[in-house]
Amino acid sequence: MLRISAAIIMAKTANWLSRLFRKGKGSSLPGVVALRICPEILEKLAGQTKLGTIMVSGTNGKTTTNNMLAGILSSSGYRVVVNSIGANLIGGVTAAFIEKATLGGKVDCDYACLEVDEAFFPVISKKIKPGIVIVTNFFRDQLDRYGELDKTIKFVEDALKMIPEPKLVLNADDPLVAKIQINSGLPAFFYGLGENTGLSEKGGFRVREARFCPLCGERLSYSYYHYGQLGNFQCNKCGFHRPSGKVEACEAAASDGNFSFIIHYPGGSVPVNLPLGGLYNIYNALAAFSAGFLLERDPLKMSVYLKSYRPATGRMEEFNCPDKKVVLNLVKNPTGFGEGLTYLLSSAGPLDVLIAINDQAADGRDISWLWDVDFEMLEQIHGRINIFVCTGLRAQEMGVRLKYAGVPAEKIIVEPGYSNAVRRIMAGAAQHTYLLATYTALWPVEKELRKYVT
Repeated sequence: MLRISAAIIMAKTANWLSRLFRKGKGSSLPGVVALRICPEILEKLAGQTKLGTIMVSGTNGKTTTNNMLAGILSSSGYRVVVNSIGANLIGGVTAAFIEKATLGGKVDCDYACLEVDEAFFPVISKKIKPGIVIVTNFFRDQLDRYGELDKTIKFVEDALKMIPEPKLVLNADDPLVAKIQINSGLPAFFYGLGENTGLSEKGGFRVREARFCPLCGERLSYSYYHYGQLGNFQCNKCGFHRPSGKVEACEAAASDGNFSFIIHYPGGSVPVNLPLGGLYNIYNALAAFSAGFLLERDPLKMSVYLKSYRPATGRMEEFNCPDKKVVLNLVKNPTGFGEGLTYLLSSAGPLDVLIAINDQAADGRDISWLWDVDFEMLEQIHGRINIFVCTGLRAQEMGVRLKYAGVPAEKIIVEPGYSNAVRRIMAGAAQHTYLLATYTALWPVEKELRKYVT
């Protein structure tokens, strides 16, 4: 017990010093320090959770889904441990419990909502046995770190075999996620987005991750799709197909950066007004709603909470700045970046755009993935985009990619320094400013942006 107390004291001190000297958000360091002193501290603290642990894994949408679910539970009066700003390795998960722990090692919480990196899912789920596991989607992400996509999926599938009777919440529209239920033999609660006029597409889709059936290798066919490989898929050889969603969004409509839709669930339906742009955020809301439904939360109250949801840093985060609307969004792989660009297409009026690209370990050292992003789609709105400011460690390469995508050279500004880059974009004439940043560039860009917030 003394060792646990010492670890917590040192971890909280490290967190205080980190914030005092502005050396980060203190989201992982306390956990790293505590684990050095007491390697079993995560199991000890997490074991005090009274009602259960929910883990969220997958490529995109982990932070938003996890925070939505934590908010649903908190708004119902439950005490929740949550790694809310996306620190999803073992240090970040441990830090979330450290934050709630007393110096004596007591954690008074009902639920733990934990976003977990796919590669660390086996390690963390071995220490904390989740009652519910949400898997959002699988896209190619950080090839230099994890290797091929099949390897990433295997991390999760193998770990699920070691968890006693977990309840799975799976994305029905992603064949790579849907197959988990078949491979694991575990019961699953599926969610998905139905066919929606104006949002769903019929043909010509650019599927990169799952052109072929993950069970037999035959080419998949789609009656409609939403983005990436997400849609109504069917294998005409082995019969593998999109499972029916227990929770499904229909009648979705976009308006001024927001979405309205109807969620159908077993026994009823409820309207949802989501104050977030990006089609992927409907999926995040569906995943959180599904887990809440399994935890017997009231559907109408969940809808009310989702209407008031405010995103974490860089997840379609809006800022109040003089004379303009500013949105900051995290980008980390071709599919997520592509959806961010699609949001630009739906925005009205002139735009100024900043793109911050780094190649540190958390971003992925190999930036060749930028050539898989469909920047060419922006050709249809070149006339509305005043400037592209490229910043970060790989600003020059980003500028080259835009040039090859057909962006006029006079609209491309390469400014590696964050301060000058943000200053230039905020001096732009457009009333809509959009900033996209990779993970390690996100925080410094956000810090500079805060200087312009009213």
